[in-house]
Amino acid sequence: MAGCDPVIDVAGANFPAWLLCLLVGAMLAGIMRPVLIFARLDPYLGPAPLIYASLAIMFALIAWLMFFNRI
Repeated sequence: MAGCDPVIDVAGANFPAWLLCLLVGAMLAGIMRPVLIFARLDPYLGPAPLIYASLAIMFALIAWLMFFNRI
């Protein structure tokens, strides 16, 4: 079943699509931190590691659905 995973070709090397989605999710979660601080919402969110890890997972899953959805 591992052969059914979408693969992305980057400079001749093959990477699984989930790796790209993970990087996109982490970058977008990192971008959201200054936005939430600017909006003064950061103190009200709760434990920061849990919140930003959840944001990274959410953005990664959204990227997966946007770019690799086969439906």
